[in-house]
Amino acid sequence: MKTRVISACVLIILVVACFAISPMTRILFLLAALIMGIWEMCHAVSLKDIKCTSWVLYIYAVLATAGIFLMEGNSYSVMLFFLAVFAVFIVGICKDDISGPGTLASLGILVYPTVPLLMIMELSLRQDWIPIFAIACISTWMCDSFALFGGKWFGKHKLAPKVSPNKTIEGSVTGAVSSMVAGVILYFVFKGTDYSISLVTCVLTGLICSSFGQVGDLAASLIKRMAGLKDYSNLIPGHGGVMDRIDSLLFSIPAAFFCLTNGIF
Repeated sequence: MKTRVISACVLIILVVACFAISPMTRILFLLAALIMGIWEMCHAVSLKDIKCTSWVLYIYAVLATAGIFLMEGNSYSVMLFFLAVFAVFIVGICKDDISGPGTLASLGILVYPTVPLLMIMELSLRQDWIPIFAIACISTWMCDSFALFGGKWFGKHKLAPKVSPNKTIEGSVTGAVSSMVAGVILYFVFKGTDYSISLVTCVLTGLICSSFGQVGDLAASLIKRMAGLKDYSNLIPGHGGVMDRIDSLLFSIPAAFFCLTNGIF
């Protein structure tokens, strides 16, 4: 427990510093997370004797990140993604140790976690990135914490037993309710500032973020279950790997963006 707490404190300080200093540090931090996430996913599928075209994925991550930071636009992003897909197929055709399974796995990693993380990079450069990240992160973290307690206190019905045996429907509902409370808190935090958001929008966005986050958590667990892993890596002592820490946020941060910027509520 001591190791877990120390690691969490160090991680929080690192994340806050990287996001607060400048857009460049935000992008570099997220790029490091993306590269580590790609490595963890490639490692996971390697446990099933599947070899990915990891070098193509790393090159794509770096070039796509550069395009985002330099604001090259959608045409650059689409063309780069097309070339990455093309390269993955070429390698699969030419290398017998990769072939079909490795090609499909590489394409999967190109989509997840790469695309969500690249989208998060773009959002981190927006003027309104603070409320987007705040609502997504706080509602997701509150949901995770209260879902754990709710499952222990009230849990009777399994949510997805084949993917995550310990999660319950009751815990999920408890977490979702707590995310609405997070929305209320953030409404008062942002009230009267440049990021002022209506109470209804804060509450419903918190609820949607927690729902997307729970799916993100289960998505990462689905792959870990396939690979026979408890954690994606041991990078963060007591917490596992990068994917173990950001799995929910990969879905909840884009969800917050759609809710707050498209006038859904």
